[in-house]
Amino acid sequence: MIALRVITALFCVFVAVPLLWLVWAAFLPAEAIVQANLATFGFSLQNFLDLPDSGLFRALGISLLATGLVVAGQLGFGLGAAYAIRTGLRVQAVILALLALPTELLLVPLYRQLGTLSLLDTLSALILPFLASPLVVFLLVQSLRRVPWELVEAARLDGANELTIATRIIAPVLRPDLLATGVLAFAAHWNLVLYPRVMVSEDLWTVQAFLVDLLRSRPFDWGLLGAAALVASLPIIVLFVIFEKRIIRVFESGFR
Repeated sequence: MIALRVITALFCVFVAVPLLWLVWAAFLPAEAIVQANLATFGFSLQNFLDLPDSGLFRALGISLLATGLVVAGQLGFGLGAAYAIRTGLRVQAVILALLALPTELLLVPLYRQLGTLSLLDTLSALILPFLASPLVVFLLVQSLRRVPWELVEAARLDGANELTIATRIIAPVLRPDLLATGVLAFAAHWNLVLYPRVMVSEDLWTVQAFLVDLLRSRPFDWGLLGAAALVASLPIIVLFVIFEKRIIRVFESGFR
């Protein structure tokens, strides 16, 4: 038991160190870098005041818009697909196979397809290919297995159609699972780096693609880089803190 606690504590420290480094660098005063004395720590907000001139908030707005629309689409399509699978459509093996495909493997065919549709370098290129997610479908299928199916049968006897059942009966019952799954979908799309750099120009780069370019252009400006990375991480951190227990519950039920 003691050994397990020690291992857990070491793992927590290992996970916390990058976050602590990020916070430290975000408030790092410029003179600490100039003097090459990283032990000199002072509380400075100048790095955050310099962010508007860097273009970060434009990329942040694009990420929020694109990711929000993607999550809404994935939950809508995912709920419908999970309900169809639960009621008899046997394609779970296909979904599990799709989960194994990395996004990078699809870059070339997606690039050609978007080019054919004249969607390259548009906001739609950041949204349309991601409106359906195998992970979301898989997690919602597992969540549906815990729903008392008598509710669905009773609604059918009352004359409700399948769309009404999915939106007015299934969705409210699965609200906690939908929220947790939405957070996971948000994090997955929020952290895309290579895809937006390939599909759109600099004007439509998401925040992660912007951070990569900022690191390339200003590699020694630790304070600005730390502040930008901290601001870009805040949406994910806040969502995971709020919905931590629900996310754990969804994963436990999904892989049980």
